[in-house]
Amino acid sequence: MSKGIPYDEALKRYQHDKEHTLPEMNEILRDYHPDYYPDSLVKLQVGINKGDLCHRQLAEMLQADARIDEADLAGTSITETNVLVIGGGGAGSAAALTAARNGASVILATKLRLGDSNTVMAEGGIQASIESGDTPQAHYDDTLKAGHNKANKKLVARMVMDAPDVIRWLIQEGMQFDQNEFGDLLTRRPGGASANRIVYYRDYTGLEMMRVLRESVSNSNIEVWDHSPVVELLSSETGHCAGAVIYSVEERTYKMIKAQAVILATGGIGRMHINGFPTTNHFGATGDGLILAYRLGAKLRDLDSFQYHPTGVAYPSHLAGSLITEGVRSAGVQLLNALGERFVDELKPRDYISAAILRECAEGRGVVVDDQTVGVWLDTPNMELREPGLMKQRFPKLFHLAKRGNLDPTKKPILVYPALHYQNGGVVIDENGHSTIPGLYCVGEVSGGIHGRNRIMGNALLEIISFGRRAGLQAAQNLSARGHKKSGIEHLTKLRRELSRANMPMDVKSPMLFPACANFELE
Repeated sequence: MSKGIPYDEALKRYQHDKEHTLPEMNEILRDYHPDYYPDSLVKLQVGINKGDLCHRQLAEMLQADARIDEADLAGTSITETNVLVIGGGGAGSAAALTAARNGASVILATKLRLGDSNTVMAEGGIQASIESGDTPQAHYDDTLKAGHNKANKKLVARMVMDAPDVIRWLIQEGMQFDQNEFGDLLTRRPGGASANRIVYYRDYTGLEMMRVLRESVSNSNIEVWDHSPVVELLSSETGHCAGAVIYSVEERTYKMIKAQAVILATGGIGRMHINGFPTTNHFGATGDGLILAYRLGAKLRDLDSFQYHPTGVAYPSHLAGSLITEGVRSAGVQLLNALGERFVDELKPRDYISAAILRECAEGRGVVVDDQTVGVWLDTPNMELREPGLMKQRFPKLFHLAKRGNLDPTKKPILVYPALHYQNGGVVIDENGHSTIPGLYCVGEVSGGIHGRNRIMGNALLEIISFGRRAGLQAAQNLSARGHKKSGIEHLTKLRRELSRANMPMDVKSPMLFPACANFELE
């Protein structure tokens, strides 16, 4: 039975005109943040990160056997290209476009369809220091601080310096942003930042970004393979990444794509439901690229650090995990417990806010609906009282979501609870997205080091364009006239030898490709 105050009683105690004071923010991460749950971490027993801490569920996938062997590739078709991009979200699209515009032949293979990704689900906006009085230095400092000073400083510096040009590039591609009556871009302050730095389009910035990128890719000479998840990377005789094995869902057959450079842009792992949390992530976010890069020998980092978005919908249950953008809190909407008390600064970094919500629920001040459902109030009616009509104008996606749950955010607060949102760690990369494996680039959420141990709002959409373009350019410029003499899956022999020596179970296969609920099996 969940501890707390019943929903109807908490609704009676809620007062939208009540004065709310803030208690001191305690150091609560270690006590309440899911990264520190007992028994959630193990040490890796195989691979280049052997001995590093990793979340138990992710470790199982990283240390699993491959789905294929040499016999599966007998008679498979072989396609060759200069650059293979794996992933059809914002990072993959930006990389593919840049590589193609710099003379490379490009194939973009994606598990679902072009554009089906976490990018379209990103609502809040993009960070860029474009306001007078703001600077890239401030953006850099805020990013490092929010990530607990664990980020790669060179990567952060590159990203924040790229930011204004990223916005210009997106506008040139056709992306819309909210503007004032003079045509200047509107900005708002993200949690954990020192200035108004988020540019946005309503509360579906990522959807607008992906609309533009999808059109640009469709109008280019990039060859797009939809419904084509990657099941294994190819390695060359010199240890380079030399392409990938793709499974065609429509044709139910394996295909090999040989490439001089591979750019992984496969996103995060939300659909693994780490620690049993609901997720904001799209259907295909099962960590495929992370697992395949590690199997090839790429160094990973921060495998014990994940971001839980504070405001996932908790009730009604069919909307559990659905995202309510941080932009709502940036606009002044507060979080209240079941006693009607404000308990946290809503513009603190996300890990603190999520931990604070979990503390309220654990200590009996959460709003209880039933044995499985508990949360805190997002006080949307107060914003409606202060500025009637503005919330619906700025956050139309919130109202579409509310309609699906038969909710009216102008009259009743919304019950929220943290949802698994982002993979902070990933593949170690340099300033151009290159991994520790020659010929393998990793961009977007599959990469690590840019955010440290907590991501600040607006840096994800910035990162995917900044490093996607950098990786695409670098891959196109470093093409070899000869290519690789040989490419195959010989690296799996080493993997299986390691798994056997470590007494790891050989009946577990990875990558997942699709969530367990899909009941998907390779033919």
